[in-house]
Amino acid sequence: MNHTTTPYSFEFDNRFVSNPILLELFRNMLKSRMIEEKMLILLRQGKISKWFSGIGQEAISVGVTMALQPDEYILPMHRNLGVFTTRKIPLNRLFSQWQGKASGFTKGRDRSFHFGTQEYKIVGMISHLGPQLGVADGIALAHKLRKEAKVTAVFTGEGGTSEGDFHEALNIASVWDLPVLFCVENNGYGLSTPINEQFNCKNIADKGIGYGMEAHIIEGNNVLEVYTKVNEIAKSVRENPRPVLLEFKTFRMRGHEEASGTKYVPDELLNEWATKDPISNYSKFLNDEGILTKDIETYYKDSIQAEIDENLQISYAENSIVSDETNELNDVYYNTVNKLFKNSESKNNIRYIDAVSEGLKQSLEKHDNLIVMGQDIAEYGGVFKITEGFVEQFGKDRIRNTPICESGIVATAMGLSINKMKAVVEMQFSDFVSSGFNPIVNYLAKSYYRWEQNADVVIRLPCGGGVGAGPFHSQTNEAWFTKVPGLKVVYPAFPQDAKGLLIAAINDPNPVMFFEHKALYRNVYQDVSDNYFDIELGIASVIKEGKDVSIITYGMGVHWALEVLEAHKDISVELIDLRTLSPLDTKMIYSSVKKTGKALILQEDTLFGGISSDISALIMENCFEYLDAPVKRVASLETPIPFAKNLENQFLAKSRLEKELLNLLSY
Repeated sequence: MNHTTTPYSFEFDNRFVSNPILLELFRNMLKSRMIEEKMLILLRQGKISKWFSGIGQEAISVGVTMALQPDEYILPMHRNLGVFTTRKIPLNRLFSQWQGKASGFTKGRDRSFHFGTQEYKIVGMISHLGPQLGVADGIALAHKLRKEAKVTAVFTGEGGTSEGDFHEALNIASVWDLPVLFCVENNGYGLSTPINEQFNCKNIADKGIGYGMEAHIIEGNNVLEVYTKVNEIAKSVRENPRPVLLEFKTFRMRGHEEASGTKYVPDELLNEWATKDPISNYSKFLNDEGILTKDIETYYKDSIQAEIDENLQISYAENSIVSDETNELNDVYYNTVNKLFKNSESKNNIRYIDAVSEGLKQSLEKHDNLIVMGQDIAEYGGVFKITEGFVEQFGKDRIRNTPICESGIVATAMGLSINKMKAVVEMQFSDFVSSGFNPIVNYLAKSYYRWEQNADVVIRLPCGGGVGAGPFHSQTNEAWFTKVPGLKVVYPAFPQDAKGLLIAAINDPNPVMFFEHKALYRNVYQDVSDNYFDIELGIASVIKEGKDVSIITYGMGVHWALEVLEAHKDISVELIDLRTLSPLDTKMIYSSVKKTGKALILQEDTLFGGISSDISALIMENCFEYLDAPVKRVASLETPIPFAKNLENQFLAKSRLEKELLNLLSY
């Protein structure tokens, strides 16, 4: 019946919804509410550490989840318990997750709803909120490329719409016609900040206009409206892939989290929304329609309570996690045994840039599920022309020009990995990676450790100085990432290594930061194997053997060292090219230093906080008794990189290398 005048806060239209679905909507909301009420008790008892309440917002989580198919991904927030329970995740696992126990989803490594599960097609949030919107883009892109009629739903709050990631994700989805439902729960406050201090438009849905995107406003406390409208929209999106912005008007009846309280909310506003409670209004409607009887409601409450009690006992009975350092360290990376592909004897003398291009091209031929994304990489071929001609061979579905939005594209790459694909992202210059820093260090790097979801993503980073490009196109910023557990960092110096290591990076299921020095692109030639081959990550290379001093370096530093050694052929230097900075080949470093007794570590990066500092500390801690002199670090000046040639020459570590080497030898 469609009620135009009702005793409820909303109009409930059940004409096209069967009674079993009507009852299931109620039961799922009730289950979420009863679990929440129990969790608030446990919070006060100190049995869980934190709780973000979704009381009063259950209709959105339940309605959206029931409108989607079970194998369609949902990316919820911390107030969307109803997503997890409607997908029928065993309660004992949820309870163990919130208590930090092993049968939860993160082995005690994260709390609350910061987890995902492929089994239930749920991808949880991170505290930075925004990146999950781009992740939804990547999941949806994978479905679209495989021509699967699937939608992806992603949640955020009205506060999250202020983040740049929101705008980047919506823009990407719109430009690429991705089947994403962007579900914004407008509950009035971002923690204590009211919506009039968050945005200056009447409705969040109005923002859809700026992206050429269909948008709808839905009464978020009316579960029937949520379910029927989202169901209708989802069916349409499956047939005609496109993004849709959904604004759910609702209210947060408790604090941002329980410790926050609600003192900043006017009492009259709380009282007004209390009358719009989604469960009490809907249960009254179902009772009046004769669909929900007292006996059925009692049965639901009793069975849910029994389920809660039983699963709490299972969770309580589980022992606390036993700390195991080996387990912790082993779970930073997704460990797998990759098949090594040997290099052929057949070789061509090519440039560094050609080797990178060849490795990328042969990887695209090898992996049908590999997508390459970046600014201007399609018809234009990228600013360095590495992907020139790729569109003609692989098509624009796989060689994708992106909008200028590094954060959104990195998150999209993560979504592709979640949905069984591989991604290579080209940063136009390594300097620009700062705009995508958050999803790299907080999403890609930590996902496997948190919930065993690997990030099969390579970020290519043209880097380095010596080309007069100034402060914003010349950094060699590898130290930003060697600090982050979960990332692998590769920095080849020669064409053969560049090709083999790039192929290995793409084959590696972990996130890899792949640095390519721009000044080497067209200036360094080498005979490079023409077949598809890889070089194991984490293994350094001895370029020259010697006995007087070890020079430990990588990238352009290798070529600087070779130039100095050419002028000092009487010096017996062991030159080590690290090639991979994380994981670091400490075994080779220690072996060389123990043999020579002296160590010089050379990097193009500025001195303080660079990787040379850590290598120096490692040598001091592990080889001290073998040293005949202090470890010497040689690096660039502690300034941004200047443009003028004479200033840049002075800046670069190359200008100090020869002097410091001779001083170390004479120590």
